[in-house]
Amino acid sequence: MATAINQTSTSEEILRRPPAILYRWLGDKIFSTVIVLLGSCIILLAVGMAWLLYTEGSMALEEFGFFGFLKGRTWDPAVLLEFGTWPFLFGTLVTSAAALMLSLFPAVAVAVFSAEYAPRWLAGIIDNLVQLIAAVPSVVIGIWGIFVLAPWLRDTIYMPVYFWTETNAPGMMPILGNPMGYGMTTATIVLALMIVPYTTALTKDAIKSVPAAQREAARALGATRWEVIRMAVLPYARSGIMAGAILSLGRAIGETMAVAMLIGNKNTLPFSIFGAGSTMPSVIVNEFREAVENLHVSSLLAIGFILFILALIINLIAAFITCKLSISGGQTV
Repeated sequence: MATAINQTSTSEEILRRPPAILYRWLGDKIFSTVIVLLGSCIILLAVGMAWLLYTEGSMALEEFGFFGFLKGRTWDPAVLLEFGTWPFLFGTLVTSAAALMLSLFPAVAVAVFSAEYAPRWLAGIIDNLVQLIAAVPSVVIGIWGIFVLAPWLRDTIYMPVYFWTETNAPGMMPILGNPMGYGMTTATIVLALMIVPYTTALTKDAIKSVPAAQREAARALGATRWEVIRMAVLPYARSGIMAGAILSLGRAIGETMAVAMLIGNKNTLPFSIFGAGSTMPSVIVNEFREAVENLHVSSLLAIGFILFILALIINLIAAFITCKLSISGGQTV
């Protein structure tokens, strides 16, 4: 009798339990809701940042107009209270693009050597050194630039160019700036050093993700080791290489401390690769604490808004290019 009662109660408990599919459905709903909320928070945070920068910089944008502020060549917070961001925008684009061109091929070469040629122990050492460079704070790299790179450039490039210009073309002296080793060239070299790890890491990951069949197909056609890399590996990994390059460009555009310490911080044009200059992040970090006029503060925040838009455009272009290259990435051999 007791056994029958126990069997009946057990059957009733089983019937009262929800089926396993209900638990899976509930778990999926909770997981998807959490993911959507977290993703929405990121989007709302970005929109909130953009809105804050726009509202705080609206005074300058209304005073000079968006395109007038963008194309203005004068930055005078002391006397004229006239603000134009073109020298900083120009300096940002030039230093970032030059740093990317200077660092791209060495970074890809290091990644190819580490992934395809180096033995495992040497590849590990190279990877650790690359990660170490990426982990060094920018202010430390700026200090290295002040005490090591700038004096070397001063003695090998800046001073010879300065004295040659003083002797043969005195009219170019204002363009050249001071010959102390600080300027666009110094900032560009430091930026190139700082963005190498990003391109190298993503390029190596892309090379490692190339299927073995891709290499074997090229070898079956009689390709040498270098031809396998050139005709099969690199074309297949080009989306990852492009992603690393664009990520490095975004990193260079947003770099602040090292550039502010080495670029010379000249707020006007004309431009010279050997002369001093300034970028949008460097002018913000140099002047924000000393800004007392409302228009001056608003102009600095408007520069931040333009920098935000520039970074957004670059990331959208990177996503578009990477998507296009990924679609056709496997059709190489």
